Amino acid sequence: MRDEDVTKFAGTIRGSLIQRGDPEYEEARKLYNGMIDKHPLMIARCADVADVISAVNFGRDNGLLVAIRGGGHNGPGLGSCDDGLVIDLSTMKGVRVDPSTRTVRVGPGCTSGDVDHATHAFGLAVPFGIVSTTGVAGLTLGGGSGYLTRKYGLTIDNLLEADVVLADGSFVTASKEENPDLFWALRGGGGNFGVVTSFLFQAHPVKMVFAGPIFWDAALHGKEIMSAYRDFLPKSPEELGVFVGLKTVPSMDPFPREAWGKRACAIISSFNGTEEDGRRALAPLLDKLPAPFFNWMGVMPFPAIQGLFDPFFPKGLQWYWKGDFVKDLPDAAIDTYISESAKAPSELSLMHLYPIDGAVRRVSRDETAWGARDATWSMVIAGIDSNPQQAGALTRWGRAYWEAVHKFNPGGAYVNFMMDDEGEARVKASYGDNYPRLAAIKKKYDPANLFRVNQNIRPAA
Repeated sequence: MRDEDVTKFAGTIRGSLIQRGDPEYEEARKLYNGMIDKHPLMIARCADVADVISAVNFGRDNGLLVAIRGGGHNGPGLGSCDDGLVIDLSTMKGVRVDPSTRTVRVGPGCTSGDVDHATHAFGLAVPFGIVSTTGVAGLTLGGGSGYLTRKYGLTIDNLLEADVVLADGSFVTASKEENPDLFWALRGGGGNFGVVTSFLFQAHPVKMVFAGPIFWDAALHGKEIMSAYRDFLPKSPEELGVFVGLKTVPSMDPFPREAWGKRACAIISSFNGTEEDGRRALAPLLDKLPAPFFNWMGVMPFPAIQGLFDPFFPKGLQWYWKGDFVKDLPDAAIDTYISESAKAPSELSLMHLYPIDGAVRRVSRDETAWGARDATWSMVIAGIDSNPQQAGALTRWGRAYWEAVHKFNPGGAYVNFMMDDEGEARVKASYGDNYPRLAAIKKKYDPANLFRVNQNIRPAA
């Protein structure tokens, strides 16, 4: 690759080309996960679709490793690469709401908080995750699960179409009518098939919610809470998005000082409706449980619960993630979850179980690439700390925890909860029967595997 080729490329884009040695390089290459330290050769910060096309062509024609970066975070740092080209979409942030059709057009650099801000004015929301700093692009392409999922489905179940730049530099739209095979693969297949430059979502009526966290002492009541939650979930209304977690009460205000640093079992929920109906929905669960450390349920705008945990997870923390799909939660598994959680090396480290039921089950396993429709939860174990010297301890804890509970689980995991040390077998297990079809579609749209900095699906032989 000659200097004049790079200069020519820089002249073809409206955004900026950031190279090693440039003043902004160090800041531009930083990732959300401080445990990941990558040094790309260059970062093309794209301003529009034409920039993306130019960047894809340049990366392919010069044999560069290519990584695609959206607007949020990725646990294993797959939005960057060493010694290659990062196609950075973080400034492509437009959001347009059509209240008459309840649809939302979203740029690939948006976070879910960007979209929540725009849709809330119209009393609408798109089913995304539980943290407002999550990037829409990565969340969507992996599947997308959050507070609205039980009622309205996964994020991909609300995707109507996507604009995509393919590996050959061509531009296509994928929907049920246009390029339906690509549309099928995009809904859960990750960034394997092209660079999505625009998403069109179906939104739903959501305005004020009855929501918040409730924390109990895990040592005293953890098994009782998790067992009650397990038995309550199938009977609860779908308007109630509710997950269970094992965490630590942070040693900071506004948390009650007597609980600082104690291991906690948390139920965190959001009811899309009135406080009265929300309390009625939770009563069969809460009326049977002991007094908690605190109960901070209250009425709030939906974007408030989406952003509730943002202050605890700023950019630059150390992260190690492991995931599994969970079918059943027997008492023996609950015991293991609690005992392993008690060994957490930091206050921020956690385990969450997100429900997979309701509307998710009403979509068949082969209707989208995301096929875990018969699971009951998606589990994540996250070792988290601000101290880089804790990286080894976080990783060891996450792996040991996962090893201890994996024997209770069927096989694969949500690809957005997987690190880059999982291996091809885990990727195949995560897609199950859908994997051969994904590999065939990969061969059609990206036969040379240009887009391989991801949980990679290899082109079919």
